[in-house]
Amino acid sequence: MLKKESFTVSGGEDEGGQGGTQTVEIREKWSRKIEFILACVGYAVGLGNVWRFPYLCYKSGGGAFLIPYFIMLFLCGIPLFYMELAVGQYTREGPIKALAKMCPIFKGAGAATVVVAYLLCTYYNVIIAWAVYYLINTFRSELPWASCNNSWNTANCFSDYSSNTSRPDNNSVSPAEEYYNFNVLDRSKGIDEPGELRWQLVLILLFTWILVYFSIWKGVRSSGKVVYFTATFPYIVLVILLVRGVTLPGAWKGIEYFITPRWELLYEPEVWVNAASQNFNSIGIAFGSLIAMASYNKFSNNIFRDVMSVSLLNAATSLLAGFVIFSILGYIATLQNKEVDDVVTQGPGLVFVTYPAAFNTMSVPHLWAALFFFMLLCLGLDSQFAMVEVLVTTLWDHFKGFFRSWKINREILVLLVCVVSFFLGFPHITQGGIYVFTLLDSYSSGISLMYVAFFEVIGITWIYGALRLSRNVQEMTGSKPFLFFIICWLVISPALIFAIWMFGWIKYKPVTYGKDYIYPDWAQGLGWCFALLSIMCIPIGAIQAVWTAKGDTLLQKFLQSLKSTLPEGGYGENGPPDCQNNPPDWQPQRALVTNGEMKTKV
Repeated sequence: MLKKESFTVSGGEDEGGQGGTQTVEIREKWSRKIEFILACVGYAVGLGNVWRFPYLCYKSGGGAFLIPYFIMLFLCGIPLFYMELAVGQYTREGPIKALAKMCPIFKGAGAATVVVAYLLCTYYNVIIAWAVYYLINTFRSELPWASCNNSWNTANCFSDYSSNTSRPDNNSVSPAEEYYNFNVLDRSKGIDEPGELRWQLVLILLFTWILVYFSIWKGVRSSGKVVYFTATFPYIVLVILLVRGVTLPGAWKGIEYFITPRWELLYEPEVWVNAASQNFNSIGIAFGSLIAMASYNKFSNNIFRDVMSVSLLNAATSLLAGFVIFSILGYIATLQNKEVDDVVTQGPGLVFVTYPAAFNTMSVPHLWAALFFFMLLCLGLDSQFAMVEVLVTTLWDHFKGFFRSWKINREILVLLVCVVSFFLGFPHITQGGIYVFTLLDSYSSGISLMYVAFFEVIGITWIYGALRLSRNVQEMTGSKPFLFFIICWLVISPALIFAIWMFGWIKYKPVTYGKDYIYPDWAQGLGWCFALLSIMCIPIGAIQAVWTAKGDTLLQKFLQSLKSTLPEGGYGENGPPDCQNNPPDWQPQRALVTNGEMKTKV
């Protein structure tokens, strides 16, 4: 826990060249290392592990998909995870200032990561609100998605899916699907029919933002305590659901679909792209959260151990979730006398339609439903904490003096961010909100993400330098990264990101909702505006960096904007400024200092 905010260094010179004192602010730090680990685990292990990985694994070759998945994990996911933690821990800044210090001309990439993360957090909390809505309704005497005897049900509702009963016609839908579409969403016919706000969801969305606020209002001192529960409880639920799932009739049929390798699909480029993008999205590269969270580490923290433990645990969680999901899907397929192909889906439809329908047929359905939706709440909150923290850290680092002049402390800043974000969530909880949700999700964190990531990696590893970054790691921990990581930073990871980026452009198709709804042209244009909010940060940041750089000519300014403002030879014997009054924070660096000189090997 942070004991004080600043300390005074005496014996230096002030701006006038006279002896004086200098006040250096101490950066807040995690109370314990385990809190940082749990925060990273909670951020990485999110809803995507439950609803995206199992589907991609099944779709992309079953057990054979694990080969490209783990190859991409070690060639792209882990190296870039390592890179972002190193950047945050060394610069002790949020993503914008970190990139500005390392490579001023690419500081716009840091700003773009903040924009991507913030756009995501404005609608990610809506998913959490849906989960809470379901959780509340598990306490009713009868689960509302269990029958067709409700006011929102239509004539097409059909609830008897036993193996000896067939659907009356092709238009029949389950009560769980109608509950999601016509009660939770109260869905209109399209994005051009926004309809009214769902007041129940407004209240629940307010509740979820209150949870977020009181979890992060004190910074890592408060969020570090919350993650002890929110990061660990989902594992308890997953294990319970797995034990229950494998005991259900037909469970092994679903698991067999999940793990049976289809080797011929490994020749498809899309499978490899899916493997890389899953690692990228799951670990959370280029969202700025990893840099922001690592900036609160002790300067001497061992990054490599953190990277390997979190990355491998995240991968293991995805596999665990896959077995849980497909054991239930096998049960549903057996119950409805169908193939697993006919019931498998991804995204919200999996957790808000397929799973509730399965709970209806189990003993004690209220218990299983409550556990599942409470797990979704915990999974969502952990990721939400990290994404909101990115914006708060960025605003506080950049405008701290302004906020203090207006007597706005960090707690008030967090409140302002949460209030604004709450209102920005309103378009997603109208009757046409699901269309806005899908559009924003597809463009803001889909199309633009690889573009942002590519320039972030280029700025850090090519312009600032992978070798220099490795020396920074040595300065912090006493040992340089393995050569493997340097090669990945320089060549393999940028090449893979560029390939995914290009493949996305080649395979680009206008966004649709479901199988039938096609967005109008104006909505597609709006989606591109969402994407440009982050994309344009990079050229704007580059122009501003060149414009403000020192130099008499444009070429001089350009060359100056490529130079890092960090000390070329490292921070020196005393460590970074905020650690100089706390030697344990930079203790490993002392091993590199001999007679006042830092011995750093390239």
